[in-house]
Amino acid sequence: MKSVETKAVEIKPADFVATIFDGQSNPAKVTVAFTMAVNALNKGHSAIILLMVDAVELGQPGAADGMDIGKPFLPVAELLADFRAKGGRIAICASCMIHNGFTAGQMAPDYEIITAPDVVEVLMAAKGSLQIT
Repeated sequence: MKSVETKAVEIKPADFVATIFDGQSNPAKVTVAFTMAVNALNKGHSAIILLMVDAVELGQPGAADGMDIGKPFLPVAELLADFRAKGGRIAICASCMIHNGFTAGQMAPDYEIITAPDVVEVLMAAKGSLQIT
């Protein structure tokens, strides 16, 4: 088994956690996750979106461009920009990233790359979560 190298950084918990497992192949699930996460921020909660399994591809700059399922939802790129502007955080599963052939250098530099124990810690500390599978 490959070892996953990550920086020793303590992951900060969030009130609301949305976990996405699908990437560009399922824009509806991605849209719903981002919509709910933005709404958590709008209600004054801190929020983090966890990119797991195939969703790690969304960690690449520009990956949300063109994802638009139509009204009443906003395009994912707009939701992402709003989410980040309001203080929302994006975290990428390191093992999933490596498994899918990506490197940390391909991911947006301000996204957090986290380990499996970090994922568990974030989920257990959250007041609420949404798992989109």
